[in-house]
Amino acid sequence: MTEVSYLSAGELSSIGTPTLWAVTIAGVLALLVLDFLVTRKPHEVSLREALGWSAFYIALPLAFGAWIWSRWGGQQGIEYLTGYLVEKSLSVDNLFVFMLLLAAFAVPAALAQRVLLYGIAGALVLRAIFIALGAAALQTLDFAFLLFAIILIATAVKLLRDALSGHQQEVDINKMRSVKLLRKVMPVVEEYHGTRMTIRQQGRRALTPFALVVVAVLATDIVFAVDSVPAVYGITEDPYLVFATNAFALLGLRALYFVLHAALSRLVHLSYGLAVILAFIGLKLGLHWAHGIWKGVPEIPTLASLGVIIGVLVIVTITSLRATRNSGDGDRTVVHQ
Repeated sequence: MTEVSYLSAGELSSIGTPTLWAVTIAGVLALLVLDFLVTRKPHEVSLREALGWSAFYIALPLAFGAWIWSRWGGQQGIEYLTGYLVEKSLSVDNLFVFMLLLAAFAVPAALAQRVLLYGIAGALVLRAIFIALGAAALQTLDFAFLLFAIILIATAVKLLRDALSGHQQEVDINKMRSVKLLRKVMPVVEEYHGTRMTIRQQGRRALTPFALVVVAVLATDIVFAVDSVPAVYGITEDPYLVFATNAFALLGLRALYFVLHAALSRLVHLSYGLAVILAFIGLKLGLHWAHGIWKGVPEIPTLASLGVIIGVLVIVTITSLRATRNSGDGDRTVVHQ
């Protein structure tokens, strides 16, 4: 077992050596390039194709987690697996928002995976920025854990309030701030032109609907990163593990979308479960912050967190499937971005 190294800038412990960071980033970029090559020719994704890629993107992070466990020990292994599970569960809810956006913009089926891939690429960049900012905050601010706890609990309350509202809000693209801003900057044509984001029309450059939906997806990435990164920092303080869990969870979204497309609307209780998970992690962060001030305050072990998260996800999945057994699509609430 290799000893955990320490970041030179502060007190955050990390297994991420410069070599490991370089290899990991190169691997993530290679996988992203592979996805772009696979989707370079627009086509409708078959269930068989989606299942194959999903199996690959689930097996890869699990194998990576096994390597982390064998190389650095059980604590790092559990932190990685728990963080990955948190990110994966949050990403399923993200996929529902993507599904509504693709429907609202009437994205042709052959172009859907390309839109998702742009969203994933943007999300990776944003998560990397937020992870770096989070690490800097943890190294310089004594109350950073408390701040993260407040963010997560506030997000949990919002999720719960939206879920309790009991109705689904349709995505109105004409009210989206990102769309209104783009329309002020450039004219927008009505028809899709493959994956082209701009075309020349009547002597001037104009945006296509493909550009609008890509920007809309990227805008949602910002919102998702606000609660996603603090949630993983609630599991592990290691910036490398935070990045790895985020990257692996995001890379599999393209294929997972097509596997879960029909089932997403049946997960009517997912928001309740995510609210509980985020509130729990917020509590964990708050206790960790308080423990640093007074050692008598108990902390929640990572293994216990893993058990709680798995338990919540299993329960909401079972209750969702039972609730929609004899009905059509369930009601889910989505907030305009």
